[in-house]
Amino acid sequence: MPLRSAAVEIAVQDVAGVRVALAEGADRVELCAALPLGGLTPSAGLVAQAVEEATEAGRSDFVHVLVRPRGGGFVYDADELETTLADIRFARQSGAGGVVVGALDEAGQIDREAIARFVEGAGDLDLTFHRAFDTLADPEAAAEVLIELGAARVLTSGGAARSIDGIEALRALAQRVGGRLQVMAGGGVRVRDIPALTAAGVDAVHLSARQTVSGAPSGPGGGDARYDITDPVAVREAVAATR
Repeated sequence: MPLRSAAVEIAVQDVAGVRVALAEGADRVELCAALPLGGLTPSAGLVAQAVEEATEAGRSDFVHVLVRPRGGGFVYDADELETTLADIRFARQSGAGGVVVGALDEAGQIDREAIARFVEGAGDLDLTFHRAFDTLADPEAAAEVLIELGAARVLTSGGAARSIDGIEALRALAQRVGGRLQVMAGGGVRVRDIPALTAAGVDAVHLSARQTVSGAPSGPGGGDARYDITDPVAVREAVAATR
């Protein structure tokens, strides 16, 4: 079997998505809720179930938990930072393989104090800095900050709406960090983009592989009757595209 040139991370919102990602050969999942909002912290029950599913499959490092207390940007007050820390600690206690976080200060730069606290709270878990990175004016300098603080990887589209459109920035970032920080391309990734992204030198690709289906009528108080599931064909094709 050909060697993999990059890891594949799938953003999932339920245990069924974890099972699909495991079955189709993904390297890990980002477990989250509310993907249409860019992702929010999943429930404690979902974290526990997802970790149990991965552990039973012999993949104890498979579940990486997004910890984001709300939508609406990445500048957090003291209460929100404490909530984030509590959720990081819960993910660690639950046996997750990593956490995905981000925080900015009022000047729009990486909140060094917050990220240092997150790294400490995560302990030996991998810590990924999420797409708050794509709001930063100087991503290469920001990458040096993340290396200094102890992050394992950064999730970025290269500052573009879609990763393939930010490919030159991704290439430059991967060359700059030189393996000191994993660069994961994420943001509108399609299977056909993956060979070019991996050729640019990224360490991983991140996609949701979502398919929208119709549920039972939810009435005036239940929101849209449609919801997303993880498409096994899309995951399988994404994995194949990295070989």
